[in-house]
Amino acid sequence: MIVYGKQIFLYILRRHPDLIQKVLLSKNIDVKLLQEIRKQNIPIQRIDNKKAQALSRGGNHQGFLMEIEEFSFAPFEDIKSELFLVILYGVTDVGNIGSIVRSAYALGADGLILSGIGSLQMEGVIRRSSGAALDLPIALRSNIFDVIKELKDCQTEIFCADMSGVDVREVKFDKKRAIILGSEGEGIGAKVLSRCDEKLKISMKRPFDSLNVAAAAAIFIDRMRDE
Repeated sequence: MIVYGKQIFLYILRRHPDLIQKVLLSKNIDVKLLQEIRKQNIPIQRIDNKKAQALSRGGNHQGFLMEIEEFSFAPFEDIKSELFLVILYGVTDVGNIGSIVRSAYALGADGLILSGIGSLQMEGVIRRSSGAALDLPIALRSNIFDVIKELKDCQTEIFCADMSGVDVREVKFDKKRAIILGSEGEGIGAKVLSRCDEKLKISMKRPFDSLNVAAAAAIFIDRMRDE
């Protein structure tokens, strides 16, 4: 897969050089950075801006692109017993998913589960997460009811984000837990809500319907993480 942009380029180069198959440059770069790449024995290919634009599908590549190994989802079995999990149900927007992955990793969640979708192009998620998607275990499990059942079998308490719920600030979290967040358009259906142990909300200071799912996720994760 191709990822692009200077920030994600440097992140992968310095934290996951083993994933890099080839570096593609459409501009001259700092000599020290070039030496850093060569020390890793990574093949370097010079390309023109037209090809760079094509590979980045018109995105802002800044002259920095790389071909990396295909993304591998974490086995659900490997993360289902973790202390704190974030579950995205029916969320498909790559930008939102990437932002949530970044928050989940930075704030200390132990893993993320994508459910209610069949597949996902991870290039954009990796880029929008600023590389955090390569460090946070992410599982893909389409059936949300199977996810909930298996997590409950592991004694995980399941919370759902819903505006009819309890203010997240009023709840004490001292057990294994998971928070389910739905898409902004559809939310979480009644059948899924009925399987949750408790519904949580973010109380608004001013009259407003809801927050962007990525912003809401960051607040829930911060409130629910270990002190």
